[in-house]
Amino acid sequence: MIEVFVAVVALGLLGHVLLTLWLTVYTWNHPERMAATRGPRCFRAPELGFTVLLPARDEEAVITETVRKVGAARYPSGLLEVRVICHADDEPTIAAARAAADGCEPVEVRVERFGGTPVNKPRGLNVGLAASGNEVVCVFDAEDDIHPDIFNVVNTVMLDEEVPVVQGGVQLVNLLDRWFSIHNCLEYYFWYKSRLHFHAGVGMIPLGGNTIFLRRDLVDRVGGWDEGCLTEDADIGMRISALGVPIRVVYDQEWVTREETPITVGALVRQRTRWHQGFLQVLGKADWRRVPGWRRRALALFTFAQPLIDAAVMCTLPLAVAGSLFGGPLLHRLPLWCAILSFASLYGLLLQLVTHMVGARMFASDFGLRLPATTLARLPLTHLLYQFLLGVAAVRAVTRQIIRHTNWEKTEHVGAHRSQTVPVCPAPSPPEGDLPALPQPAAPAVAPQFESDA
Repeated sequence: MIEVFVAVVALGLLGHVLLTLWLTVYTWNHPERMAATRGPRCFRAPELGFTVLLPARDEEAVITETVRKVGAARYPSGLLEVRVICHADDEPTIAAARAAADGCEPVEVRVERFGGTPVNKPRGLNVGLAASGNEVVCVFDAEDDIHPDIFNVVNTVMLDEEVPVVQGGVQLVNLLDRWFSIHNCLEYYFWYKSRLHFHAGVGMIPLGGNTIFLRRDLVDRVGGWDEGCLTEDADIGMRISALGVPIRVVYDQEWVTREETPITVGALVRQRTRWHQGFLQVLGKADWRRVPGWRRRALALFTFAQPLIDAAVMCTLPLAVAGSLFGGPLLHRLPLWCAILSFASLYGLLLQLVTHMVGARMFASDFGLRLPATTLARLPLTHLLYQFLLGVAAVRAVTRQIIRHTNWEKTEHVGAHRSQTVPVCPAPSPPEGDLPALPQPAAPAVAPQFESDA
């Protein structure tokens, strides 16, 4: 009986690791998938009007530069409006945003203030939505460095491919600042460049926190952002997926929005706790049950239950350590095949490590960043420690959800990514006058098409 238990647990953990690894390298499996992740090679004439929502809380250190970069985008000022949304008590951020707005003419930049509770990002997004009017609503974070042609990219994709939602790429870039920075950068790299394209192809996608572009009528249709949810982005993505609306993901190193990693280990754990707990909230709301097709629902369940899996593995870690130290007699009583199988999850973890080491070289090459040999050599030593931190965050998230602590633990930003010498690849500006016929854009990412059982 003990052999069956060991085999089931080992195979379950191995299957989970291998599925996660497959999603990590999904777009690398076939060239057409990688090609489909890219944005347009030439732009249509500007047509769509964009409302930029910039919720900000205690962001006086970074909001000025962000507003200026949005205001300097290469897009007609008459088709662009910016709303910086702050709580009324955040005077330093309000003052910094207003000062930045004064230098952004002729782009219309307004600072919207709100009072009361809750004081969080989704509340700010709903306030900004009500105080704006352009047909496409886009969300950026207060520290974002956007590409000056990002609106041309989305204008072209939305019109050519007739999609109402575009998720742009987001990338952390300060990979050498702290020991965990490279692992954090790789998470974003694999998530936006690979895994989200699988989700989009399947038709069940938890949207990322920023560089999201949505048709206003669609946002109104799903009721805006849930002000009680800690991952309002994933939540609205889930509700949109339940409608069967197509979502296009664009990841090109030319166009990605650049961000920074958390500045301390504690900040990383708190940020990841909020994400984990938000996923648990989405899981509990059960909107994923309305997604057509049982396989899509299974993918949603796997995605939003991930914090529970991580927390369970973390809680059994002491037993695993004790077993490895004192379980020799038990292992000797197991059949050889079962003893070997008990280490199956370790084999998967080693494959994950190799993938991340290769990914680190590719990431540095894609973004023209220096990757010292010492940093790459330390990667195997810090990989397990980073996974341990994610496990701690998962346990913390489950605990907070059980005791109903849902306050927003904000991540501090200092603009560390802006000191990185990351080249911005040149891109064509939209031509004047009439446009020639454009080549057809790449087809959406190839993914297993799950049949509907609705």
